[in-house]
Amino acid sequence: MIEIVETDAGTARITWHKAKKARLVLAVSHGAGGGIEARDLQALARVLPGHGVTVALVEQPWRVAGKKVAPAPKTLDTGWRGIWPALSGMGLPVISGGRSAGARVACRTAAELGAHAVLALSFPLHPPGEPEKSRAEELLGVAAPALVVQGGNDTFGKPEEFPEGSYALVEVPYGDHGFAVPKRAEITQERALEIITEGVVEWCAPLG
Repeated sequence: MIEIVETDAGTARITWHKAKKARLVLAVSHGAGGGIEARDLQALARVLPGHGVTVALVEQPWRVAGKKVAPAPKTLDTGWRGIWPALSGMGLPVISGGRSAGARVACRTAAELGAHAVLALSFPLHPPGEPEKSRAEELLGVAAPALVVQGGNDTFGKPEEFPEGSYALVEVPYGDHGFAVPKRAEITQERALEIITEGVVEWCAPLG
């Protein structure tokens, strides 16, 4: 089911994948370089409804408008705030999530929106090759339960680069920023996606 939502940043779009007996809503948005067709987002949408978690794939207004370049972080936050009433309107706890730039948005807005928890997929800890430009404070500022799912070869921050915090972390071996694994890797692409979905399902279990 597709829902169109008007926000102060423009028109957003939510694609719902509903669980039959939902106990949680997981809302996830895309990064700055892609949309909801990302392999990890699609895998979560396929698997989580079978575990009582309704998945809402959120397209930010700039993507809906057909633009190729994401706007400033403040505009992304505005778009996310605008879709929140539609997400929380089901009367269920909402996990705020996203991949890459979307993960940063989820972290920055979690407190003000009352997110039940935060899921950060491929959190861009720093720009590639510039570890001194850390964005760790956005992640460390999340007071709600949080899970980071990170590729072992993510140039935006490998798992071992992340500072200690109260969040949980699942590593996808060999995975890059899009969780793609090379053909020479000891795990298949299918297994990489299973690691993501299994990790999220396990983390979600006690949340609602």
